[in-house]
Parts: sequence; C-alpha cells; structure tokens
Amino acid sequence: MAKLILTHEVSGLGEPGDVVTVKDGYARNYLVPRGLATAWSKGAESEVTAIRKARKAREIATLEDARAVRDALQGKPFTVSAKAGNGGRLFGAVTTADIAAAVEAAGGPKLDRRKIEVGQTIKSTGDYTVSVRLHAEVAANLKIKVVAA
Repeated sequence: MAKLILTHEVSGLGEPGDVVTVKDGYARNYLVPRGLATAWSKGAESEVTAIRKARKAREIATLEDARAVRDALQGKPFTVSAKAGNGGRLFGAVTTADIAAAVEAAGGPKLDRRKIEVGQTIKSTGDYTVSVRLHAEVAANLKIKVVAA
C-alpha cells in the first residue's frame, strides 16, 4: 500500500490536499504519472496546507452560493461549436475545457474544467447532458448543444 498526497481531485478517492492510502499499482501506474498525487513524506505537510489554502480560494464559499450557481446553470442550454464532417461527426471530441469556455462565453461563472464530468465522449453534434461538481454536496446538470462550426 502506498501513502500519497492528492494534488488534484480524483472522483471516488478525495480532494486536493487529502492524504490517502492506495494500492501500489494504482499509485505507480495511474495517480503519480498523471500528476494527480505525490508521495507522502513528513516534509510534505507544508505542501498539504498550501494545496488546501489554494483550494479554499478557488472553491465556492457556501452551500447557498453553490445552489444559486446550480440554479442559474441548469436554467439554460449552452452551445459548443466544433468542426464537423458529413453526418454531424466531429473532427476530434468536445473536451471539458470547451464546455467550460462555452459556459463562460454565455455569461456563466468560470468553471474548473476538472470538475466537469462527461459521461460518454462527445464525438457528434446534438444535445448532451454533463455534470459539474460545484461543491461537495452540490452538482449541476448542464444541457450542452453541440453544433457544427
């Protein structure tokens, strides 16, 4: 078992700054190479406090604020334009960064792309629903309309 400090949020495992114990293979093959975690050491406690402080600055402060943002986001559809070929098939895929940019361009709040969860890869035009974790207890479902550019 490996003891790690998470540097990014990992679904089902924890948030940045959390100290977790995972199996060696998961740490060696997934978390550390992708930069999602670093090895735990006694000197790394200062890193943990810095990560938590940065997370607090970016996070939506209260549960009421998160619910207000959720209500505003769920009220309207957002449009993402991407290059598409015949039949509406996209060249590439719509990324979480594309979705965050579309929300911001439509006058919505600036969303962290890492908190957007896309169920299936979006590779064609049409209507989709994605989830955004705004707070530990609040998630919003966004309606995304993908159109050809």
